[in-house]
Amino acid sequence: MGERDLMGGFAKGLKVLEAFGVERQRLSITEASEVSGLDRATTRRCLLTLADLGYADYDGKFFSLTPKILRIGHAWLSATPLPMLLQPHLDQLSERVGHSASASILDNSEIVYIARASQKRVMSINLMPGSRLPAYSASMGRVLLAALSDAEVDAILSRSQLKAHTPRTLTDPMAIKAEIARVREQGYAVIDQELEIGLCSIAVPVRNDRGRVVAAINVGAPAAVLPASELPGHCLPALREVQARLKPLLA
Repeated sequence: MGERDLMGGFAKGLKVLEAFGVERQRLSITEASEVSGLDRATTRRCLLTLADLGYADYDGKFFSLTPKILRIGHAWLSATPLPMLLQPHLDQLSERVGHSASASILDNSEIVYIARASQKRVMSINLMPGSRLPAYSASMGRVLLAALSDAEVDAILSRSQLKAHTPRTLTDPMAIKAEIARVREQGYAVIDQELEIGLCSIAVPVRNDRGRVVAAINVGAPAAVLPASELPGHCLPALREVQARLKPLLA
């Protein structure tokens, strides 16, 4: 594909759109410019276009996304059978272990939730399909990274902001890579309060009928109820059963 086939304006608009997030729900033109890396004039035109099309609200100083933006994400969720295929299995898994179960895919340096069965809220943020978390510090992220080559992992970590969400978060690239190697060997990942104090989780990869990892599933639990050290014994058999049931269903 040559440069003549690409729409530069559209690409810049998407960069501005991606500047919004959980911690950046309202952005001024200057803030959006800094986050997107685009000049202020270009950012202003993109934001005003989003507002004119109804994808953003503008109060004269700050822009914020409107519910209309969900149409973009819903188009993907509607076009792929994976979330609908996974959902009943997550529901059964959640009922069996007594804790929330989720599924996600890898998108660059983040995981994107595509299905969830919630027993009760265990994180301060409300996770749902479309929610994103950094791959390096999430259990599902680590099993998805473990499916990649070392070179691909290096590239993703170099693009990640390796910040400490809690005092337990691994932020040293070598330590993260060592943990990913361990996950690759044992076939599952356990996170002990690295994303949020009080939350631990265990995840396994989901493979298709050719053995390729296409998603990850996990179980999250309050550390006070189910410590990280007890997660494999309590949850891994049920996760393995879901793994085995899904494999022949995924082409």
